[in-house]
Amino acid sequence: MDIYEEHLDEATFLWGQWERALVSPGYNFSQTAILEQRLLSHLDGLTVGGTPVAHELLRPALASAEPLRVSAALWTMLADPGSMEPSEATQLWESTPLEMLAPLQRAIQLSWSARVGEAVLPLLKTQEASRQAMVLEILAFRRETPQASAVELLHHPAPPVITAALRGLQPLPRAFLQGELHRLLADVRTDVRTAAIEAGLVSGSREAWAVCSKEVGVPTAAGRKLLVLQALGGNERTVQRLLESAGKVDTQANALWALGFSGQRQAADVCLDLMNQKPLAALAGEAFSAITGLKLEEPYTISAQEDWESLPPLEEELEHPLEYRPEDDLPIPDRTAVSNWWKEARKEFAPGVRYLRGRAFTIKGLLEELDQGPMRRRHVYALELAIRSQGACMIQTRGFSWHQRKALAQAHIAQTRLPASNFFQLLGE
Repeated sequence: MDIYEEHLDEATFLWGQWERALVSPGYNFSQTAILEQRLLSHLDGLTVGGTPVAHELLRPALASAEPLRVSAALWTMLADPGSMEPSEATQLWESTPLEMLAPLQRAIQLSWSARVGEAVLPLLKTQEASRQAMVLEILAFRRETPQASAVELLHHPAPPVITAALRGLQPLPRAFLQGELHRLLADVRTDVRTAAIEAGLVSGSREAWAVCSKEVGVPTAAGRKLLVLQALGGNERTVQRLLESAGKVDTQANALWALGFSGQRQAADVCLDLMNQKPLAALAGEAFSAITGLKLEEPYTISAQEDWESLPPLEEELEHPLEYRPEDDLPIPDRTAVSNWWKEARKEFAPGVRYLRGRAFTIKGLLEELDQGPMRRRHVYALELAIRSQGACMIQTRGFSWHQRKALAQAHIAQTRLPASNFFQLLGE
């Protein structure tokens, strides 16, 4: 049993490393896939052990205080029909406290068992909104959302249920665009309205873009998404509104994230200016690099040793422990060096043109970014691909690589048919 315990320990560790890589600025798709293969090799090693290993090692692990260990154990058991039936997973779900469901949710999302999606359908009938939303997220991730149930739940009073149902319905049925979507686009709750805008854009809705282009940034996750959508499809006029958000303290970070996707020369200018502000310097550098193509490495960065002075005092750090965030791995730009480079390079960038890594935006460039770009930004570019293909090309960027490769291959085949124009031209004013 020792060898299987080692497999579980390694799988637990590598699962965490893989999840971190999925949102990291320091990993690309190929590098993440290599890490994933290491994870899967240990999960496969556990599967080989069959029922004895499931009984002696994996079932007890489901009660572990380590969320990643729970995910690894449940995924492995679902991969072996002799270890756990999908119906047992749903029973486990129902008996698990809400605050401990996340690792179960992740394992079920990623499970290769074709029967899992069908098994969780009865869980949609729960009266607990938070659990209902989590089940909808599972089904949306697996692209197995039952349309009738999701449409019915769009009238649910809880925003998380509505937003999860909308994710599962993308792209929306044509008949839906004239009725339910109109109602949701007028919802006073920003998170519901944002989810409706996203679903509408993926479905080619002109009304969704009209609403989106008039939205004002707010310092929330939904507000961040709205700014990003405006950046992806906007023009110089839209970018000007993003620049205004970049000038407000409460929306600065969200606006910087969005500006990098706008690709506009004036956005790069603002990013350069904000490199002077230490809390924003790394985000500004990331956005500037995404627009201009400048690689933030020597001599355009400040070493970790040089940035030591910006760290909080030890006593402050102990009072407020720092948790990992993907942006923590971003390099710190040397503003003087970057500014000198930009003085020469800026003339190569025309106003009003959207750039991606220093080249005028094209669908080919978008796909290259999905193939080779940093994982942290792929989730947004995958959304843009879904919008430009009106839902025909959907990439689950937090899924396993084999599934992503299949979706990317389909996108490469379709690329000559996909429009590269801004959303005002694509969807109308």
